[in-house]
Amino acid sequence: MFSTQGLKFPGLPSFSDEPGKMYILDLLHPKPTPVELQIKGDLDLNSFNPHGISVYMDEADDSVYLFVVNHPEQKSQVEIFHFVQENTLVHLKTITHPLLHSVNDIVAVGVENFYATNYRSCSSDALNFLTVLMGLPWCDVVYYSPKEVRVAADGIMSANGINISPCKRYIYVSDIIDHEVDVFERQEGEQLVYLKSVAVGSLCDNIDVDHKTGDIWLGCHPNGMKLSQYDPEDPPGSEIIKIKNIHSEQPLVTQEYVDNGRVIMGSSIAAPYEGKLLIGTVFHKALYCDLK
Repeated sequence: MFSTQGLKFPGLPSFSDEPGKMYILDLLHPKPTPVELQIKGDLDLNSFNPHGISVYMDEADDSVYLFVVNHPEQKSQVEIFHFVQENTLVHLKTITHPLLHSVNDIVAVGVENFYATNYRSCSSDALNFLTVLMGLPWCDVVYYSPKEVRVAADGIMSANGINISPCKRYIYVSDIIDHEVDVFERQEGEQLVYLKSVAVGSLCDNIDVDHKTGDIWLGCHPNGMKLSQYDPEDPPGSEIIKIKNIHSEQPLVTQEYVDNGRVIMGSSIAAPYEGKLLIGTVFHKALYCDLK
């Protein structure tokens, strides 16, 4: 499992001036230990500020590609890496585009193709604040390929996490402000058609999908104010929510883990794998759990 460390993000605390790093973790190891990935190629590591990530395996030759949202100097761009032996990432390409102005998360659907969420309606702080204040759902999901870049879905208050179903037919987007997960169907030409929204009752951050069951796992923030106005004496809590049978008429939404911040603060992702669960955070440590 791949993970990032060292995100510096406006409005959130940061406890280190070190640039961001990438790690790999074997959840099935008796004592899982993160191993730092070496990055080679033409990338400025001093300004590396990794955010959302996605893995794509090319079925033609089993090559593994890692897509990473990067915010050097608070800009927004996507880096594509090739994962090779000896825990090394080879940087292949940097992608920038006016439509990719405030990227939060990404899901790869090809060697150079992906969907990305914009968590803000535009790059202007003042205008974005105004749209949030007025409750205008102006955020979107952008589809990128070397041949075209366009908005694939819009009408979202704040598009945060994004992921794909095991069958590759559906795309899930967490709308963190509206406290819900939006479900889209992929259509010909990679357009997304809105199907439904499932309320989760919490500030849902990033999304992981169980590769066997299709269950949706969400890292959530029960109190957004505590997250942005960090107080070590009253830390932000963590909440993990699971959605089972999301495509049914009555999806089952359950709280799988909750903590007041004394164990783990600001959970942003919950990634299950073969009976294990890794809970990641915005700026705190990660928590390894045995679901059995």
